[in-house]
Amino acid sequence: MAIAARIARDPGDPASADLQSLLDRQRRAFLADGVPDLATRRARLARLKAILLAHREDFVAAAAADFGHRSRHETLLVDILTSLEAVKYASREVRGWMRPQRRRTSLNSLPARVRVEFQPVGVVGVIAPWNYPVFLAFGPLAAALAAGNRVMLKPSEFTPRTSALLKSVLEAAFPPEELVVVLGGAETGVAFSGLAFDHLLFTGATAVGRQVMRAAAENLVPVTLELGGKSPVLVAPDASLEQAAAGIAVGKLMNAGQTCVAPDYALVPIAARDRFVDLVRAAVGRLYPTLRDNPDYSSIINRRHYERLRGLLDDAAAKGATLVELNPAGEQFAQQASHKIPPTLILDATDDMAVMQEEIFGPLLPVRTYGALDEALAYINGKPRPLALYLYSADKAIQRRVLDGTISGGVAINETMLQVAQDDLPFGGVGASGMGAYHGREGFESFSHKRAVFQQARLNFGFLARPPYGRAMEWLLRLLLR
Repeated sequence: MAIAARIARDPGDPASADLQSLLDRQRRAFLADGVPDLATRRARLARLKAILLAHREDFVAAAAADFGHRSRHETLLVDILTSLEAVKYASREVRGWMRPQRRRTSLNSLPARVRVEFQPVGVVGVIAPWNYPVFLAFGPLAAALAAGNRVMLKPSEFTPRTSALLKSVLEAAFPPEELVVVLGGAETGVAFSGLAFDHLLFTGATAVGRQVMRAAAENLVPVTLELGGKSPVLVAPDASLEQAAAGIAVGKLMNAGQTCVAPDYALVPIAARDRFVDLVRAAVGRLYPTLRDNPDYSSIINRRHYERLRGLLDDAAAKGATLVELNPAGEQFAQQASHKIPPTLILDATDDMAVMQEEIFGPLLPVRTYGALDEALAYINGKPRPLALYLYSADKAIQRRVLDGTISGGVAINETMLQVAQDDLPFGGVGASGMGAYHGREGFESFSHKRAVFQQARLNFGFLARPPYGRAMEWLLRLLLR
C-alpha cells in the first residue's frame, strides 16, 4: 500500500508540538555540533535524494488526491525531477561554495590578508505553498542544508495529504535536531512566522508576504520572500506568432496555471491579435484534445479557488471583455468531480477588471494589444515589478531594449517558465514580487553569513599608526593621502 494512502486526512496538529521548543532544540544542537563539514552536508543532501527517488509515486498519489486531479507527469516533471536536480546540483557544487573567498587587502593594511568565510546562520524556517508542494519545499531544503543549517518546514494546509507525506518521510530520515516538519493551518502559520529564526523563507501571495515580513521584523529575522504578481508576456512585432502561441499555452496551462511564474497576461501587436488567438486555440487543441477526463490537464486546487476564478471571468464579462473559451471537444464541466476550468482568453481586458488587478493563478489569460513597443513597455513599467517577464522576439536590439527598459525578478526570451528550472540561476523577485533569491549558489549564500576575516601578518607596520604620533605618521599620511 502506498504511503500516501496510509496518512490521515487531517493535517492539523498545532497542539502536538511547541514551536518554540522545536526551535530551541535545533539551535542547541547547532551550537553544540558546530559547523558541519562537507561530508555531513552531502550526507544530508543524499537523504533528500533518496526520499525523492523512493517516494516519487507516493508524492504523485498524494498530489492527485489533494488537487482532485493532478497530472502524474506534471508532478514527476515539475515537482520531483526539479527537486532531484536541485539536490544533486547542490551536492556537486557545495565543496566550491564552502571555500573561503580571497579578497584584496587595503593598501594601508598590508601585509595582512583578508577573506570571506561562509558560515551557516543556524536555524532556517521555510513556509512552502501548495501549488508545487514538493519542489517548493525541497528546493529551499537543499539550499539550507547545503549551507549547513537546521530547518523547520511549514508546508501548506491546502495540500494536506502531500504535507502529511512530507512530514512522514522527512522525519523518518532526519532527527528533529536537523529537520522538522510542522503541520497546521493559518493559526500555526502565524505562530511559525513569528519565531526568532536565523532566516525565514516564505513562498506565497504578496498580501501574506507582507504579514510574514511584519512578523519577522519583530525579531529582526532576515527574510527571503518569493511572492508573485502579474508576469507579462510581450510578443514583439517581429516575433513568430506560432512560437509565441505554443510557448505561452504551455506556460499558462502547466498545473492549470497555478504557477507563480505563469504568464499572467499577454501584450500583442494590434494587427496580430486575431491570428494570435487562433494560434493559441490551435496550440491548446494539440496539447489537450480533451480536458474534462484528460489525465494531462490538472484541476484547480479546491472549490474556493475555483469560485474565485469563475468570479474573475464573470467580472470581466460584466465589464465588457470578450471571453474565448478554448474547449477543443466542447465538453461540459457542470457535473465534474474535480474543479477543472477550460483555458479561457480574455480579450479587451481593462485595468478596472479584477483579472488585471489580481494574480490569476489559473488557466485564464487576458490579451491586451499595443501599437508601438514603447507603449507596451510603459504599460509593464506602470505596474508593480513582476516575478517573471517573458519576451518573444528574434531581434537582438529589441531583446536588449526590453531587458534594459524593464525590471523583473527573472526573464525568459522565446520561452516561458524554464528560467526557474536552471539550477545555476538565482530565483527571486523584486519589489512587490519579493526580495532575496535562492537556487544554486544564491541559495547557499542566502542561508549563509558572509563572515569577514582579517588576519594580520606577524611582521607588519601597524605600529606606525599608533600614538604617540610623530614624523613616521606624517610620512605615512602623506603617502596614503594622495
